[in-house]
Amino acid sequence: MTAAPQPELARRLTTTDAVVVGLSAMIGAGVFVVFAPAAAEAGSWLFAALALAALVALCNATSTAQLAIAFPTSGGAYVFGRRMLGPTWGFLAGWGFVVGKTASCAAMALTFASYAVPAGGWWARLVAVAAVVALTVANLRGVTRTARVASVLLVMSLVTLVLVLVVGWAGLAGDRPAVTPLPSGDLRGVLMAAGLLFFAFAGYARIATLAEEVRRPQMIGRAVLVALTTAIVLYVAVGATLVALLGDRLPRVSAPVAEAVAAAGAGWATPVVRVGAAAAALGALLALLAGVSRTALAMARERDLPGWFAAVDEQHRVPHHAQLVIGAVLVVLVLTTDLRGVIGFSSFGVLVYYSVANASAWRQPAEERRWPRAVQVVGLLGCLVLAFSLPLTSVLAGCAVLALGVLGRSLLRR
Repeated sequence: MTAAPQPELARRLTTTDAVVVGLSAMIGAGVFVVFAPAAAEAGSWLFAALALAALVALCNATSTAQLAIAFPTSGGAYVFGRRMLGPTWGFLAGWGFVVGKTASCAAMALTFASYAVPAGGWWARLVAVAAVVALTVANLRGVTRTARVASVLLVMSLVTLVLVLVVGWAGLAGDRPAVTPLPSGDLRGVLMAAGLLFFAFAGYARIATLAEEVRRPQMIGRAVLVALTTAIVLYVAVGATLVALLGDRLPRVSAPVAEAVAAAGAGWATPVVRVGAAAAALGALLALLAGVSRTALAMARERDLPGWFAAVDEQHRVPHHAQLVIGAVLVVLVLTTDLRGVIGFSSFGVLVYYSVANASAWRQPAEERRWPRAVQVVGLLGCLVLAFSLPLTSVLAGCAVLALGVLGRSLLRR
C-alpha cells in the first residue's frame, strides 16, 4: 500500500528573507544576552572565547549550508543525520534542537521583558507571555509574514546598535573616569565562555530549517555565510564597546548595552536602547519559533514525534499544530525559569545538533561537497569540546533530556 504524500510547505522566501531570519535570531540572542555571563567566565580572555565560538560557528555554518543544498527540506540536521548517519543520529540532532531552541525561545521572551519592564517581577513575566502569544499568532499567519515582521525588528535592532556604538565611542573620547579592566581568565573559562557565546551564533540554523520554503535552495550557503559574517563583525564591535565602557562591571550587569550607554554619559539614549533591545529579542523569538516548529514537523513526518505534529495549515501552509504546542510550552517556561539558567542548557542541545551536522557533512560524497572534510572535523571536535565545557548542571540536564527523548521515541515507535 502506497503511503499518502505528505503536505509540503510553500517556497515563498527569497535569499534576502533567509538572511534576515538568520540575522534576527543571532543579533537578538548575542548582543543583548550573553556578553555578561561570558565575561564572568573568560575575564580578560573574552575575545579569545568569542574568536573560538566564531570559528566553531563558521565550520558548522559551512557544513549546514552544504547539507541544506543537497537536502532542501524542513528539519535541518535532523534530516541530514537521518540521511547520512541513520535514524537514531537524526533523532538526537532533532531532539537536541527542539529542546535547546525551545529554551532559547524562553530566554528571548524573558530578555524582551527585562528590557521592556526594567522593574522586573511578575509584570515582566506576563509581558513575556504576551510576546510569546503574539509572535505565535504571527507565525501561524504564514512564513512570508514572519520574514516581514523579522525585517522590521531587525532594522530597529541595527539602528539601536549603531546608536550604541556612536554614543559609546563618543563617550570614550571625552573625559570620564577610568574603568577597572576585566580580571585575568584561564583556558577553562575561555572554553566555558565560548560555549555560552555559541548560543549567540546559532541563528544561522534558522536558515537551514527553512530550506523547504526558500525559492532557490542553492543560495542557502550564501545566506548562511552573509548572516554569520555580519553577526561576527557586530559582536566584535559591540563587545569592544562594552569592555571599554564597563570594564569589570560587565559580568555583574543585567542589561549591559543599556548600562554602557549610561556609562558613556548619554542617559538620554537609554530608553531608545531599551526599545531597540526589546525589538531585537522579539526578532530572535520570532525566528526561533519558526525554526523549532519546522524541525518538529520533520520529526513527526518520520514518526519520531506523534504524527499530529505533521499537520500543515491548508491556507497559510505552516505547521500549525507544532507551532501551537511550542507556544503553550513556552508560556509555561517563561513563568517558571530565569534568563541565565536556560542559556547553558540551550547551548548544550544546539552543540549536539551541530555535532551531528558536521558528522553528516563529513559523510557526503565528493559531488555534493563545497568545503574540505577538515572543516567538518574541526567543527565536530569544537562542538564536543564546547558542549562538555559548559557548567556541569547544563551538561547533566542536557544528557538526561537526550536520554529521555531516546526512551520516549522507542516507546512511541512500538
